[in-house]
Amino acid sequence: MADRPKTPTLDRVHLPADLHEMSDSDLHRVANELRAETISAVSETGGHLGAGLGVVELTVALHAVFDTPRDKIIWDVSHQCYPHKILTGRRDRIRTLRQKDGLSGFTKRSESPYDPFGAAHSSTSISAALGFAVAADLGGDPGDGIAVIGDGAMSAGMAFEAMNNAGHLGKRLFVILNDNEMSIAPPVGAMSSYLSRLYAGAPFQDLKAAAKGAVSLLPPPLQEGARRAKEMLKGMTVGGTLFEELGFNYVGPIDGHDLEQLLSVLRTVKARATGPVLIHAITKKGKGYAPAEAAQDRGHATAKFDVVTGKQAKAKSNAPSYTSVFAEALLKQAAADPKICAVTAAMPDGTGLNRFMERYASRCFDVGIAEQHAVTFSAGLAAGGMKPFCALYSTFLQRGYDQVVHDVAIQRLPVRFAIDRAGLVGADGATHAGSYDIAYLANLPGFVVMAAADEAELVRMVATAAAHDDGPIAFRFPRGEGVGVEIPEDAQPLEIGKGRMIREGKQVAILSFGTRLQEVEAACEALLAKGITPTIADARFTKPLDRDMILKLAADHDALITIEEGAVGGFGSHVAQLLSDEGVFDHGLRFRSMVLPDTFIDQSSPRDMYAMAGLNAEDIERKVLEVMGVGVIGKRA
Repeated sequence: MADRPKTPTLDRVHLPADLHEMSDSDLHRVANELRAETISAVSETGGHLGAGLGVVELTVALHAVFDTPRDKIIWDVSHQCYPHKILTGRRDRIRTLRQKDGLSGFTKRSESPYDPFGAAHSSTSISAALGFAVAADLGGDPGDGIAVIGDGAMSAGMAFEAMNNAGHLGKRLFVILNDNEMSIAPPVGAMSSYLSRLYAGAPFQDLKAAAKGAVSLLPPPLQEGARRAKEMLKGMTVGGTLFEELGFNYVGPIDGHDLEQLLSVLRTVKARATGPVLIHAITKKGKGYAPAEAAQDRGHATAKFDVVTGKQAKAKSNAPSYTSVFAEALLKQAAADPKICAVTAAMPDGTGLNRFMERYASRCFDVGIAEQHAVTFSAGLAAGGMKPFCALYSTFLQRGYDQVVHDVAIQRLPVRFAIDRAGLVGADGATHAGSYDIAYLANLPGFVVMAAADEAELVRMVATAAAHDDGPIAFRFPRGEGVGVEIPEDAQPLEIGKGRMIREGKQVAILSFGTRLQEVEAACEALLAKGITPTIADARFTKPLDRDMILKLAADHDALITIEEGAVGGFGSHVAQLLSDEGVFDHGLRFRSMVLPDTFIDQSSPRDMYAMAGLNAEDIERKVLEVMGVGVIGKRA
């Protein structure tokens, strides 16, 4: 009789505690099956693939050695957390990743007790893990804090601020540097394997001495590789010397895909560590899936794809993306003005500046995941006579806000902020929403704040920013494709603080700021069938406001409605302040401001998210009918 097929080992894992009962050979099988499951799931949902594939073995080892959720694993950025979610009771929902009412693409405290700390921005994990470690000492939740940081997150100053504090406090803390960028030659891998065997049998305080002595015990060819590795590490910010100076015991580098090494080292440090430990694991982003390994970004973010070929399903596009329109417009401005330069923070592809970098390499700067530095560096460029465009996602510009205030606004330096991913962004959810930049920039004296209604307006705003030398200026635009309007070849700068009339109507005026203009126009088409013809205007500017246009709209209409893709405190609030200051409300104007609701909106399609926010065409139509009452209101005398 033929043997029955064995149940996949991963099927025996319902929670991480199940891994504790398994042999190391079973854990190997779990890792292999976990990688296949991750690939299969992301092929159906899209999402961050490469980072998760790079930590499959590490994920298995951490959950097999540590006692989660008592011990807290904190994934920095957490775009590598899909394998973790599969092992922590969410395998049955993994194919709902990044979808409405499904699993978040990042760790989320409300989703699972195995997600002790939510994250989707980088370089927060060590600070949080140290907080857990100190809380445990003070009588809070017990257990170890383990931070897994990598993929460029170590380039942010916050990571080193946390390590400096951790070294000073001397608390038991584990930091795993998931290094998927450094290339380690085979001899170094052999040394790492040898060191891991030494670690397994040595008292923890002797690890450093064991590492030094191990080199002399290696065969001569491997000694040379070890020497080169040591020199390489000394010359880099991820070397053991720096971490040891910060007060950490440094272990590594080890092979992050060698489960035997990982288990050996993690078991040793868990049993013997008394203070902060950094384990340096070398991994390969996209590991185990050839199409991801071959991709330039190692499969960092993918659409749905065919597992066999790796070919991604691309949505048909009828118009260029706003990002590409910005990139092309900036290239044209830079060709005419050698003082124009560009700055981004680890997002040259996402912001479109990769094209600028190819053509004007000496004028384009990727500063790493360091938004605070990006802003002040741009301020220095401006003070030095250059014309910097600081291109950041709205959600990431938040990280440099103090620098925007202190280093740019107070000094009235002409930094040009190109704010991508404005508004609600879809599958990335609340952590990446560009909801707040209107409010947090428009309250700064001397700041010009614009929003493009379409791609033609975006090109004009790039020209406006290039020509503006009197203080800081910002323009915002959303993720995704434009509306298909004709893009001007020779875009001229806008007059600062001047909006435009789109359609003359009566009784009610709708003043739009940004790309909700298309929804406003759709709503007005529906209202025409009901005998209502609203006036439509595009504000273009939140700061300075077009006072003349706004006050005329208020004087000529019974009601005025503003709409924006931002939180309360932004455009509508500034309009309300103007109307209040001018005494307009004393004459009976009905005013409504349509903004994002006072809540964080979880992942879904952008249209569904705007439906939840009440900012789609049908919502605008409903608001007009509401403000006008049941019947059509007569013209005000």
